[in-house]
Amino acid sequence: MSTDQNVLLWVQDREDVLNHDEGVEWRNGQRPDYSRTNGFMEKGRKFNHAEGSLNAIAHNLVRTFEMEASFKTNPQQWLSVVVDKFCMSTNGGKEYTAQDIVEQGTYNLFLEDSDQYRASEESFESSFHLFHTAFPEGFHWELMEVVAGPPNVVFKWRHWGIFSGAYKNHQPTGETIEVVGLSIARVTEDLKLESVEHFFDTNNFLTRLTSGACPVNH
Repeated sequence: MSTDQNVLLWVQDREDVLNHDEGVEWRNGQRPDYSRTNGFMEKGRKFNHAEGSLNAIAHNLVRTFEMEASFKTNPQQWLSVVVDKFCMSTNGGKEYTAQDIVEQGTYNLFLEDSDQYRASEESFESSFHLFHTAFPEGFHWELMEVVAGPPNVVFKWRHWGIFSGAYKNHQPTGETIEVVGLSIARVTEDLKLESVEHFFDTNNFLTRLTSGACPVNH
């Protein structure tokens, strides 16, 4: 990797990226505030990567992408991707563009339609509200390890959060739900994403969310 990551904002800490937001078109008109959920993440994380290591660089890049995908409504302002080439897929399924992500949201594109979740009936806003209600302390992400790369970076990761809020008609169980997956990201020489393929068990995640014994009364 010949590029000096010290000059690449998109592989720095997410808070550094947020502090460079002049002219950014934020969803709901303001940049996100992670100050509360950062504390919960630090309590639950299992991996601390050495600064400047490939693991740390990949961790920061994906977290920048996740933030931009969730909160920057103009893909041309995304620092983490090559917008005119970028595509994303899950478990070998349909490929989606950055604009698709802005319009539909990552939850809908990751999960699609199933017995436990109907992505076709959810909007970006409704899916965001649904999962943030189920995980009020956040549904956190961290990189476990880079297996290979670049330019094709293969890495393992985990998502986790405490299921302490209702999911649709299902009461929370209070358990920590963890999703472990593997992704393949193709990056440019300057470490921007051209494509990402995600692989994880979507069914197990949704089954855990619908396992509450008693439905919520409305």
